[in-house]
Amino acid sequence: MRTIFLDEATKLSGRTVATVGFFDGVHSGHRYLIDRLKAVARENNCMSMIITFDKHPRQVLNSDYKPMLLSTLDEKLNLLSQTGIDCCVVLPFTADMADLSAHDFMKTILSERLSVATLMIGYDNRFGHRREDGYEQYVAYGKELGISVIDSDSFSYGNGSVSSSMVRRFISAGDVERAAECLGRPYSLSGMVVHGEAKGRTIGFPTANIVPADADKLIPDGGVYAVLVSLDDSSTMLNGMMNIGSRPTFDGKMQTLEVHIFDFDGDIYKHSLRVFFIKKIRNERCFSSPDELAKQLETDEKVCRLQLLSRS
Repeated sequence: MRTIFLDEATKLSGRTVATVGFFDGVHSGHRYLIDRLKAVARENNCMSMIITFDKHPRQVLNSDYKPMLLSTLDEKLNLLSQTGIDCCVVLPFTADMADLSAHDFMKTILSERLSVATLMIGYDNRFGHRREDGYEQYVAYGKELGISVIDSDSFSYGNGSVSSSMVRRFISAGDVERAAECLGRPYSLSGMVVHGEAKGRTIGFPTANIVPADADKLIPDGGVYAVLVSLDDSSTMLNGMMNIGSRPTFDGKMQTLEVHIFDFDGDIYKHSLRVFFIKKIRNERCFSSPDELAKQLETDEKVCRLQLLSRS
């Protein structure tokens, strides 16, 4: 996949079939749309193109907005590169771009700079100032500009259509299994291992304390999870369990992300970890003593090992 970060000099030649969206998480609904896009591009002997943004539009429109992303920009581009798309154009979303009407966006960006011949609209996608226009207006603007506008149906899950908002709701509720069904893979979070207070080591469960690499990345609901762990982007997956919460048995003052890697005793301070969430085992609880917590962790480890073994 060719990745282009749009700047003042960018002007592409050659006809393209494109779609526009933020594509947070690159979930199964996105991939369904992309597969349709690639098919139309092949039929018309055109290049297939994804047009996305460097930041969530609402971050520009509302400075207080915290996006709670399913994927960072780098993660999104990596996931898009796995779809077989020909090209991804990353637009810098600015206040000036936010002020463009749908017509002006189609004219100045899609037609004049990116040579879009066909624009595919996702089932719930809108763009342009205040997202005021819809599919019928896009078709009309396209006829004026020489862009064929076509729509795409949605990819369903249960009684609804898969969307980034749906996935966020699942993750926020700790339902990482249903989130994985929508994403087509386990949800993951990466971060650097930092020194903690070593409370886990004192009760026989040493943990790696993680600071997320991106403060805008969505953190799952508090509790204990069966997880897979990748160290420094290694393809080797290690089994483990993770606690997200405030450690109420000890102090309960601040949220921590702590992962205990099974059968592992290496020094990974200042190393990068990526944690893949497989299943939530239980909610966080306050125990009467560290010994009671240690007994519960022994049970948690057995449950997590069984959950991870069942995936093998």
